[in-house]
Amino acid sequence: MVSSRGAAAGEGPAGPGRAPRQPLPADMSCFPARGLVAAVRGRRGFSVCESCALRRFSIQPAQQKKIPNRYLGQPSPFTHPHLLKPGEVTPGLSQVEYALRRHKLMSLIQKEAHGWGGLDHTVILLSNPMYYMTNDIPYVFHQDTNFLYLCGFQEPDSILVLQSIPGKALPSHKSILFVPRRDPSRELWDGPRSGTDGAIALTGVDEAYTIEEFRHLVAKLKGESNIVWYDSAKPVHTELHSDYMQPLAEIKARNKNHIQGVRHLVQNLRLIKSPAEIERMKIAGRVTAEAFIETMFASKSPVDEAFLYAKFEFECRARGADILAYPPVVAGGNRSNTLHYVKNNQLIKDGELVLLDGGCESSCYVSDITRTWPVNGRFTKPQAELYQAVLDIQKSCLSLCSPGMSLENIYSLMLSLIGQKLKELGILKSSITDSHFFKAFMSLRMMRVPQRGFVALVCALRMML
Repeated sequence: MVSSRGAAAGEGPAGPGRAPRQPLPADMSCFPARGLVAAVRGRRGFSVCESCALRRFSIQPAQQKKIPNRYLGQPSPFTHPHLLKPGEVTPGLSQVEYALRRHKLMSLIQKEAHGWGGLDHTVILLSNPMYYMTNDIPYVFHQDTNFLYLCGFQEPDSILVLQSIPGKALPSHKSILFVPRRDPSRELWDGPRSGTDGAIALTGVDEAYTIEEFRHLVAKLKGESNIVWYDSAKPVHTELHSDYMQPLAEIKARNKNHIQGVRHLVQNLRLIKSPAEIERMKIAGRVTAEAFIETMFASKSPVDEAFLYAKFEFECRARGADILAYPPVVAGGNRSNTLHYVKNNQLIKDGELVLLDGGCESSCYVSDITRTWPVNGRFTKPQAELYQAVLDIQKSCLSLCSPGMSLENIYSLMLSLIGQKLKELGILKSSITDSHFFKAFMSLRMMRVPQRGFVALVCALRMML
């Protein structure tokens, strides 16, 4: 399981000799590069980087700006040189990589909108909000993955906008981030914020503004010449949606095709991993594999599931993982037949197997591994037979994993092999045909229930594959 802003510099609290920032005039709502500069030139307290506003937009990020020499809302090459190289937004992923993703998304929109005529296109993605356990105690923040994929920005209460450029064909566009305003009193409680200057320098987007300024863009998008690409059915940030996007979506919905979903396009892009992404995934997998081995070495009998949970998490984080990818399943004995057993609070007895289904998140990319082993270090004969049967089937399925082979075909092979192994071990009668076996297995699959009907082996398959 895995997880930019851009342009007006100078956002933040008023400093010596600097007047407080003023709200933007209504005529700035369209945010055209030259119009924006003209509208704010001479206004005290609102500083815009003119070279950034006037530069040629492309898949390249803005000319790399110096990272502010302060803490931002996420690691930067200045504060975390052990994690990030210059030009990287998140570990291993550069500004150019994120810009290319945005370019590819606009290319998909170009194909989707073929034949629609001379309309403007605006993509809007909301970040996740901060969630709270109670009062002012927050949960660990985790960014919306589609938002994160396109800009790498890891602060809550933010908005990413990709806009077509008047007079230029898609996929030409400009990228804009709307981010939380710098606020010393809140930063004392919640930690530093990147602000607009930090967002631009870190992510390489074209422009950045405070979140309050998003209303000016919304006003411009109400016109009939704008197609808005936004997922209004399932908003990821309910407050930003109700404040800004719901009224806009209701207006756009009156015109056929003037509001379109974008989530499916982003997820189609995410199906294909770049070399840099594959490297991050390998790192997450390696960290998790090493944590599994150390957890196996720490096993004993009896042992508390909670101890193995803690050991696994420690070994992941000690190797650089940010968090666990999901609540792990640490299940001894028959508890492993509960697919989403996460209580992890029982003793595992001598002679029992333990199932550990766990993974870590490292630099926005995640792993997911499941393994089963005897806590006392020795398989019984039936356990060894089941384990070997599962291993044989797994190896057969892995041998088919190649370009052009569908997962459905591999799944069908797995079902056939399960049937054979069940018969060889005497769990199923030899008179049961493959058609009966397939029908029963597919019924269980469609009902999304544990496959208990095939006794021990099928449960073991779930545990170990």
